[in-house]
Amino acid sequence: MPKTVLLTAPYMKPFVEKFRPVFDHYQLDLVVPEVEERMEEEDIQKFAGQFDGVICGDDQYTQKAIEACLPRLKVISKWGTGIDSIDKEFAETQGVLVGNTLNAFTQPVADTVLGYILAFARRQPWMDKDVKKGKWVKISGHALNESTLGVIGVGNIGKAVIRRAKAFGMEIHYHNRSKLSSDLEDGAIYHKNLKELFAQSEFLSINCPATPETTKIINKDTLGYLKKNTVVANAARGDVVDDDAMVEALKNGTVFAYGLDVYNGEPKIHPEYLKLKNIFLLPHLGSATKRTRWDMAYRATKNLEDFFLNKKPQDLIN
Repeated sequence: MPKTVLLTAPYMKPFVEKFRPVFDHYQLDLVVPEVEERMEEEDIQKFAGQFDGVICGDDQYTQKAIEACLPRLKVISKWGTGIDSIDKEFAETQGVLVGNTLNAFTQPVADTVLGYILAFARRQPWMDKDVKKGKWVKISGHALNESTLGVIGVGNIGKAVIRRAKAFGMEIHYHNRSKLSSDLEDGAIYHKNLKELFAQSEFLSINCPATPETTKIINKDTLGYLKKNTVVANAARGDVVDDDAMVEALKNGTVFAYGLDVYNGEPKIHPEYLKLKNIFLLPHLGSATKRTRWDMAYRATKNLEDFFLNKKPQDLIN
């Protein structure tokens, strides 16, 4: 009997026709609604009972949304890595499998972080604007081999950031649930708490997942631990930063510059961010390479197919 798949990952849509023969071969009917960035809980509920599996982006699969889709919903395949928008624990109690494309965009996201660090270290955004206005002002910056980098969260992306930063000669400090046991530990300094880490960091890379423990981990109190004029890069999740506290830090000079690719309530952006000159905003494009997005589309599709073929999906989470 054919199964129906709800495909709502917006950045997979360019590849839909290439994968359609695969879906047809396995008798998987597609429902592809219009999605700008993600489906909210109420959007999902409109399709409740109409699909057996889903390939989603950052859609809000809350307990309420999952309940509405039962008993037909059997598998949620995430196009991407972070699953903070999916109530994994509740899904597990209902026998709904959850999979993602773990480590799919580690390298391009790490590149994005280093892009922020290099641009701010050399003061490039400001000099670019000056030159375009006819001003010939040379602003002194930092060489990376003269600088320290603090990394919060050393998963795949955090490790990739450290490898890149070490290649530039940066002194590495990091905070993680546990101390590194890999070759990355050589020369990297572990800190059990953020106060110690922030006191040493001239540049800070936020790479931790969004969890109840990390929500607003960057707040008024923790920002107070930073050295004056620290550069912060966030390619993790908007939820880990208290935006109001960050705005104040950017205004008072605690944070020299802030580069971010992720936001609270995307695609909405804190209105004060749009007014500041020492901020670099990108539209959540860490995965934006053709190869990466193709790989993610392939793996998200394969996870779904494996389930319906009674195979264990490669990237199963629960």
